[in-house]
Amino acid sequence: MKVMIKRVENQAKITLQESAGLAIVTLYRPRVRNALSTKMWEELEETGQRILHNPKNRVVILRGSRGYFTAGSDIKEFYKMSVEDAEEAFEKMEKAISTFETLPLPTLCMMNGPAMGAGLELALACDLRIGSPNVKLGIPVGRLGIMLNNKFTKRLVDLIGPGRTKDLVYTGRFFDAEESYQLGLLNYLVEEDELDSFTIKTARIISRQSAASLYAIKRSVSNCIQAHKECWEDSNFVHPHDFPEGVASFVEKRKPHFKSRPYDNRNSHIN
Repeated sequence: MKVMIKRVENQAKITLQESAGLAIVTLYRPRVRNALSTKMWEELEETGQRILHNPKNRVVILRGSRGYFTAGSDIKEFYKMSVEDAEEAFEKMEKAISTFETLPLPTLCMMNGPAMGAGLELALACDLRIGSPNVKLGIPVGRLGIMLNNKFTKRLVDLIGPGRTKDLVYTGRFFDAEESYQLGLLNYLVEEDELDSFTIKTARIISRQSAASLYAIKRSVSNCIQAHKECWEDSNFVHPHDFPEGVASFVEKRKPHFKSRPYDNRNSHIN
């Protein structure tokens, strides 16, 4: 088995294992529930691109280490950033997520724990999601002054609809594994001790199908979604006042004191 490791920082790495047509990408930063730093998002994008360099790869598996998927981005890192730097960091996240979303290969996300915020977006960028009862999904951006742009929002709306998407963000609540499965956020829900073997088995079944057929359906589904889902123009990811306060309250473990008012970041009604 060929193993390529990109070392990013102390106790943080992204690995790419390639064997028997499977490309397995593992997020490793267990001390912070595999939360990804900006540097790791960059490395994840590079890893996604590198998968295509090996013509033997037929299926991609994305997973987290040690009972987690990923808590999303490292919020404490934002504490040291300006609003402009944070906006740039979100652009890098979207680039990494889109890289996996647009891979011409089937992508499976194996989840054995929480997937929050950008971590949930990364999971939604995969074609199929396989989870254990330990899965918990959420996108509590309202606590941080983060404004989901169209690409982020669209992934949720395409799967669970506009009402549930608003509910998830408005309340900041989490979906447990069973609710995630019922809503279609998980394609398969299996016991924890069967998760690895079930995911590998599923990937091998997929790898034996016609590559042309798989690519065609992936492309056609994407085209159908694009044809029926129109979005507003892209907006910023973070609010200039609420985001610094939300991040500070997270790091300082206190309630945030937001000052933004409804519509203060828009010049017109939502049509």
